[in-house]
Amino acid sequence: MQSIYLDHAASTPLHPEVLDTMLEVYRGLVGNPSSIHNNGRHGKRILNQARDRIAAHMGCQPSELVFTSGGTESDNMALIGAAHAMRRRGKTHIITTAIEHHAVLHPAEKLSSEGFDVTWLSPDIHGRISLEELKSSIKENTGLISVMYANNEVGTTQPIEEIGGITREIGAVFHVDAVQALGLLPIHCASLPVDLMSFSAHKINGPQGVGALYIAKGTPVEALLLGGSQERKRRAGTENAAGIAGFGKAVELAVSDREHKWKTMEQLRLHFVGRIAQLLGDSGVVVNGHDVYRVPHIVNLSFPGVDTETMLMNLDIEGIAAASGSACTSGSLERSHVLQAMALPEERLRSAVRFSFGLGNTLEEIEYAAEKIATIATRIRNNA
Repeated sequence: MQSIYLDHAASTPLHPEVLDTMLEVYRGLVGNPSSIHNNGRHGKRILNQARDRIAAHMGCQPSELVFTSGGTESDNMALIGAAHAMRRRGKTHIITTAIEHHAVLHPAEKLSSEGFDVTWLSPDIHGRISLEELKSSIKENTGLISVMYANNEVGTTQPIEEIGGITREIGAVFHVDAVQALGLLPIHCASLPVDLMSFSAHKINGPQGVGALYIAKGTPVEALLLGGSQERKRRAGTENAAGIAGFGKAVELAVSDREHKWKTMEQLRLHFVGRIAQLLGDSGVVVNGHDVYRVPHIVNLSFPGVDTETMLMNLDIEGIAAASGSACTSGSLERSHVLQAMALPEERLRSAVRFSFGLGNTLEEIEYAAEKIATIATRIRNNA
């Protein structure tokens, strides 16, 4: 049976060159990077080289990058660390959106339980927030605004530069979850009006368990993890030298290949959606998300009359991996909070499936998957 992986938004396969970079570290005599002996200094050099490499490709200073265990920790550090720091300045109002990843939503809920005032912006039916609604939500004590760059479930992108400009005007801290944007959208931290930006290695064919938080110089952020002076006392804990080295290589590959990857993913997406619509008819499939402001590797489709879980189980039997939403919640039967916030009709909510493309996918695979999807949808509808 053919195996086709269409869940790259959840996690991506490790790039061979990234694996080679990590194996070189694992096979070496790397000590704790905080140790002062030769092995420790060697470990420190590995971290510095990776930090320099990533900073060069992201347009920031190496000192502005803090290595973390992944996107979730980066988001938590940004939300909780910045909120607590801004509270010392009398700023206790937070603005975010109802379609953020749970790594932002849950910290925001926690902060709300601590007494912070949190405003949740709702998107339009295409998943894009209103700048006017954002402006009208600002209060005198607004200290933190957090909006993701590209949504992990529908792929819709947000007007980050415009939001950043508004944030700068009121003297608040602006955080952006850029986990799904890195390697597809142009990111030059120094040129963006962004104070905090979260990244994850395993979304760009790097290792799982490694990420980074960009903290612009002068941005107030309190540390979450205590117990050591690593990462300039901003994140305690022995660094994952091999993983960070792999992350550095993955960033280099992703950014240098960004334009080619965009064109490739767009080609796969257009063929995929077009072929399914051809087989099922325009009324048999609906695209959820924005048709212009989006990333090319994520497409969320609804199949009216076909339950999401039934479709996913049938796809799995056929060797096709897809998802019902975020990998952190797709194991549950709950409807997507993103699609609910977009106020989609119930029929589209209960039949939505996310497909996401990446390294290794081919037009032949996409054609095969589209035909299988159409066959499954037709069979389920005929048996209903």
